[in-house]
Amino acid sequence: MSVKELKDGIEAGKVLFGVKQALKVGAKAKNIFIAKDTRDDTVEKLEKAELAFDVLKSKEELTKELNLDFECEVFCLK
Repeated sequence: MSVKELKDGIEAGKVLFGVKQALKVGAKAKNIFIAKDTRDDTVEKLEKAELAFDVLKSKEELTKELNLDFECEVFCLK
């Protein structure tokens, strides 16, 4: 998966931000993406819930590329 797909999802209003949202949606999620510098405890929560995810760029790079005004380490495409 690419950052472009994530950006398109944000523009379409189909992206949830944060690990709590990803855990709520769970297996119903189309895709889950994490930043490569995501905290270990966050990765463990996703793995414990048996959710598959793709690793993208760093939080800083994603913030710039996705034109966000906040850093996020977990993105859930619904």
